[in-house]
Amino acid sequence: MLFQQIARNKRRTVYVMLAFFLLVVAIGASLGYVFFDSYIAGVIMAAVIGVFYMMVMLSRSTDVVMGMNNAREVKSADSYPELWHIIEDMALVGKVPMPRVFIIDDDSPNAFATGRDPEHSAVAVTQGLLTRLNREELEGVIAHEISHVRNYDIRLQTTALALVAVISMLVNIGFNSFWWGGGRRRDNEGGNGSNIILLVLSVLMLILGPIAASLAQMALSRNREFLADASGVELTRNPQGLINALEKISRSEPMTSADSSSSSLYISNPFKKGSWTHLFDTHPPTAERIARLQRM
Repeated sequence: MLFQQIARNKRRTVYVMLAFFLLVVAIGASLGYVFFDSYIAGVIMAAVIGVFYMMVMLSRSTDVVMGMNNAREVKSADSYPELWHIIEDMALVGKVPMPRVFIIDDDSPNAFATGRDPEHSAVAVTQGLLTRLNREELEGVIAHEISHVRNYDIRLQTTALALVAVISMLVNIGFNSFWWGGGRRRDNEGGNGSNIILLVLSVLMLILGPIAASLAQMALSRNREFLADASGVELTRNPQGLINALEKISRSEPMTSADSSSSSLYISNPFKKGSWTHLFDTHPPTAERIARLQRM
C-alpha cells in the first residue's frame, strides 16, 4: 500500500506539472494572438519571463520564504537540541544533507520545508509545534518535511509558485496593453467569423487562466502532502506518530505569523479555513490523510 501510493502520487504530480506548463504556453499564445498579432511572440514572451522568474525564485527561495514567515535561523543544537537532533536523524535516514533549521515564534503548531534542492533546503517549525507535540509526534512531522526535501517537492512548489506569478504577470501585460491601445488583431481581422471566435476564446483564456493556475497549484499541493505523508512513514516506520500530530495540529488555532502566499508549504493550512469544495483547499482533508495513514 505504501509504495503503491507513492508511485500513484508521483504520476499525478507529472500530470499536474504538465498541465501547468501547457497553461503557461496557452496563455502566452492567447496574449500574442489578442494583443501582438502573433502566437509565437506570446509563447516566446511567456517562456522568457517564466525562465527568468523561476531562476530568481529558485536562487533566493529559502531566504525569501523564511523572511515572509518571520522565521529565525537556529545555528546549532544548543538552543533546541531535541529538534536539531530529530532533524539530523531524519535527514540521515532520508539520505539527504542536513537542512537549515528555523523557528517561527507562533503558538499554533505547524511546520514547512523549502529550498531549491536537498543541498539548499530548510525546515521551519513553530514554537507551538515544539510545545504541544511529544517526541514521537515531532518525529512524524519532521519525517514528513524531510520527505518534501527528499522528493524534491520543495523545488516543485517553488516552480509552481513562480508559474502562478508568471501567469498573473502575462495577464497584467495583456490587459495593460489593451487599455493602452494594444490588440491589433481586433482591428485587422474583426470581420472574420472564425477569427472572432478565436479572439473570444483567447480573451477567455486570459481571464480564466489565473484561476486555472491557482487550482493547479492547489491540486499539486494536495497531492504532494499525500506523498510526503506516505514517504514520512517510510522513514519512521511509525504512522501513529504522524496521525497523532495531524490530529493535534488540526484542532489548533490559526497561525498569526504565516504568510498567505506560503500557506501551501505548511504541513497543514495555517489559517484553518475550510471551503465548500475541496477544489479550493490548499491541503487535503485531515480525516482523509489520517485514514490513508491508518491503512499503511
